[in-house]
Amino acid sequence: MARGCWGIAAVLALCAVAWSCTLGLALQLERDQPFRVPPGWAHAGRVDPGHPVQLTFALRQRGTDHLARLVEAVSDPQSPQYGQYLSLEQVRDLVQPSPATLMTVLKWLQGHGVEGCQSVTTLDFLECYLPASVAERLLPGAEFHRYVLGQRSLVRSPLPYTVPAELAEHLDFVGGMHRFPTEHKAVSRAGARKDPQLSRASFHLGVTPAILRQRYNMTGGDVGLQPNNSQACAQFLEQYFHQADVAEFMQLFGSGFAHRTQVDRVVGHQGHGKAGLEASLDVEYIMSTGANVSTWVFSNPGRHESQEPFLAWLLLLSNMSALPWVHSVSYGDDEDSLSYAYMERVNTEFMKAAARGLTILFASGDDGAGCRRVHSGNHTFRPSFPASSPYVTTVGGTSFKNPFLVTEEVTDYISGGGFSNVFLMPQYQAAAVGRFLHSASKLPPSSYYNSSGRAYPDLAALSDNYWVVTNRIPLPWVSGTSASTPVVAGMVALINDRRLQRGLAPLGFLNPALYQLQKKGLGDAFYDVIQGCHLSCLDGTVQGQGFCATPAWDPVTGWGTPNFPRLLRALGPR
Repeated sequence: MARGCWGIAAVLALCAVAWSCTLGLALQLERDQPFRVPPGWAHAGRVDPGHPVQLTFALRQRGTDHLARLVEAVSDPQSPQYGQYLSLEQVRDLVQPSPATLMTVLKWLQGHGVEGCQSVTTLDFLECYLPASVAERLLPGAEFHRYVLGQRSLVRSPLPYTVPAELAEHLDFVGGMHRFPTEHKAVSRAGARKDPQLSRASFHLGVTPAILRQRYNMTGGDVGLQPNNSQACAQFLEQYFHQADVAEFMQLFGSGFAHRTQVDRVVGHQGHGKAGLEASLDVEYIMSTGANVSTWVFSNPGRHESQEPFLAWLLLLSNMSALPWVHSVSYGDDEDSLSYAYMERVNTEFMKAAARGLTILFASGDDGAGCRRVHSGNHTFRPSFPASSPYVTTVGGTSFKNPFLVTEEVTDYISGGGFSNVFLMPQYQAAAVGRFLHSASKLPPSSYYNSSGRAYPDLAALSDNYWVVTNRIPLPWVSGTSASTPVVAGMVALINDRRLQRGLAPLGFLNPALYQLQKKGLGDAFYDVIQGCHLSCLDGTVQGQGFCATPAWDPVTGWGTPNFPRLLRALGPR
């Protein structure tokens, strides 16, 4: 990133408008942002006035309606503009804030002596370092406190912040104030397996790359060949992979296909502590289905106490002109724990990625339909974000019907899915979701979900009983949609590889194409999952059951799981 608010000084130089830093009326930007300290975090007191904090100012963008129309055009296979993606600089020209916004925000910051700022290529974010006392004067109402969890430490404000009224139209939100990092974490269900015969069995029990390739009809020849193709996964906790684990995993499980044994690039901080189960899982399986494709890891653990790691990753996307075409992300939070302004802005960041031809896949979560008690005392389902964003492809989870045979798949009861309470149902899925709502034999009461919201997941893959090597130890029974997501991402990267070989554009934002396949007679690109339900509220009404799998699309497994050669035929070069 360029230092000193790159690109903004020129705007200020042209501007002779006097601007006063005198505070008038103050407005709250994220009035609906709750402050929730996650379990395990302990309050450790207010920070010293001179303690440095890092804040991220999301500047109001222009051209977002035009951006939405452009994303629709470049992502729809029926459009003459399909695959005509924008460069990062073209995206900047479309969305960069107005000169008035840039000037107003910079003058406000400079009026408080805030100079240590960095911008991004698209000019719509500013990252600034400043003492806590200055941040509290800048954002009246804020108070910075430290919270600790083991060796980790975060600085957040438990109180809401305000900005001067004249700033409110120029800022979407300020990052680094309230939100704690969360992540869908892989878990090992090893303790649930008691059969002594099975525990003595070797590596053929449980999901491995060979099992995935068998189930999804991938051959040894389904590997990447193109030097201009790449894929990535992103980490947001103090989780690291070890190159030695990847090499050992491939030695154990990669004999049937050409593969790489090293991650090619780490963007961010890759620590030297113990390897994390989540990080190992992501890397090993995106490199197994996306075999021989150059792989990057974005490691954003939040090196500064006040940084929001997920936001830091979004800023990287807005500041790197050359990026992998496919990104697998196992991250999510409850929609009701985030402000509307934050979710709307993050959604726009996904639109920016889609305009550039990036495919971003998110895990659907491991809480089924979720559950929350509303003010009336009644329960409703609890959708997850960014899984509920209309501009990402969301991946649910399945299990083998017989866990020790390569059989048909059924719903994994943890598979996240449902309907957004924030985002309207996009047109690309309206017909498929409408058919589900009208034909499902049993639906939960309508008060539990918003049937007009963005419905997810979009597709699924096995999410149960994986083998992972972490800290040089092979571990069985690792489960979660953070397993299914990199598996699907690797397959998308392979389809991109074939497209790039033929001089075609990469797939980009997948959903418009996915939801057209059945209408085109290409529904056999998926194994339809029609058995099983996922979990939800343990109450007398739904009794722990959310939605259930049905023929065609459903909000548990989406369209089903990939039949790779058919999916390649449907989405790859003709």
